[in-house]
Amino acid sequence: MAQTLHCDLCVIGAGAGGLTLAAGASQMGASVVLIERGQMGGECLNTGCVPSKALLTAAARGDSYSAAYEHVQRTIAEIAPQDSRQRFEGLGVRVIAASARFTGARTVSAGDFEIRARRYVVATGSTPVIPPLAGIDDVALLTNETLFTARPEPSHLLVLGGGPVGVEMAQAFRRLGARVSLVEELDLLPRDDPELVAVIRDRLLGEGIALYERSKAVRVAPEGGAIRLTCAGAGGEVELTGSHLLVAAGRAANFAGLGLDAAGVATEGGAILLDRRLRTTNRRVFAVGDVAGPYRFTHMAAYQAGIVLRNTVFRLPAKANYRAVPWVTYSDPELAHVGLGEEAARRSGVKFHILRHPFAENDRAVAAGLTAGLIKVVVTPGGRILGASIAGAGAGELIHVWSLAVSKRLKVSAMAQTITPYPTLSEISARAAGSYYAAKLFSPRTKRIVRFLQRLG
Repeated sequence: MAQTLHCDLCVIGAGAGGLTLAAGASQMGASVVLIERGQMGGECLNTGCVPSKALLTAAARGDSYSAAYEHVQRTIAEIAPQDSRQRFEGLGVRVIAASARFTGARTVSAGDFEIRARRYVVATGSTPVIPPLAGIDDVALLTNETLFTARPEPSHLLVLGGGPVGVEMAQAFRRLGARVSLVEELDLLPRDDPELVAVIRDRLLGEGIALYERSKAVRVAPEGGAIRLTCAGAGGEVELTGSHLLVAAGRAANFAGLGLDAAGVATEGGAILLDRRLRTTNRRVFAVGDVAGPYRFTHMAAYQAGIVLRNTVFRLPAKANYRAVPWVTYSDPELAHVGLGEEAARRSGVKFHILRHPFAENDRAVAAGLTAGLIKVVVTPGGRILGASIAGAGAGELIHVWSLAVSKRLKVSAMAQTITPYPTLSEISARAAGSYYAAKLFSPRTKRIVRFLQRLG
């Protein structure tokens, strides 16, 4: 007979969002049960952000395959204690290693336990999408879930998908010595500004990566010990033969088998229906992270965890606000974005100006030989910052100040008047902001005023 556990909060899933919630709620005095059927740390630690960035780092410094994968495993091992069962049990969290399933509106079954909680949080993450491609079941393929454990050493890697994961891994494996061909049905990095994506495309092409954009994969088949991928573009069909196939074609919310129907939790189009407080149609059940959407980033899961923490522990009606969500593609150079881009601003009908500044005019970038790229800022005619995109060295670090600006609805004057140390890459932000005033400052009218003031002695 199952043992019944009573608690204030039951969290299903020990990825970034679930761990943030469990730790915060427990340390604030709530009783917490955390259920995880797989590895503590979830996708980010074990198969996502951490290993992929470790592999990128190793590839960039010229490591061999074996050295690169050893670096990946060392990195995971060093971070893992922060996400471990031992640490969370030390924080007072009851951890259950089992699959969870709702058996009613207020009950969950997990292993030998029945959990009765005041509030529940679904934080079960997402899984890679495998496209319904002819022959896909007949070949051995890689996803991010197998890439870092299989330790492949491809002679020719075929990458299906030109989003951040596809681009990052294409560059990493090219630098590890493999031939790489990348196929993308749309344009490369389709969610980002095409002007800045061009910087990344040029680098990938320059490193010898074959790009097949606006090319739809139509079938795949084994060919001897290799894999043949056929794709169709404007010029007709092209056949690519590689040693390995990496599928990076997006992710889907992972809630199969959770028994959401029994809990009265509605889903639609592969997503859990949520309000702005991240509540489901069962007001005692919340969701965070990849399973909640709309952005599948670790930092988004942590942000959403904070929203749910306020709702569940403090009973405050906190609501999620996605106006200032940053994202980064960790290619070399990096590509980062926050807020409204140029195309989104145009679609919204808002009046706007574009400010730009190239890395080639930044002294630190010139000194370091990192001159590829630019910053592009969207502002209202009155100077309020709507969004920013950066393609260039350290873009992921540089975007943070623009995230703050968009979040706090700052005007470009705040950025232009900020003192930045010299020489740093961060000066491109101040220079881009300062360009907003250039037309007025250096206009004939300003010159007439200055000449008049100088005559006054």
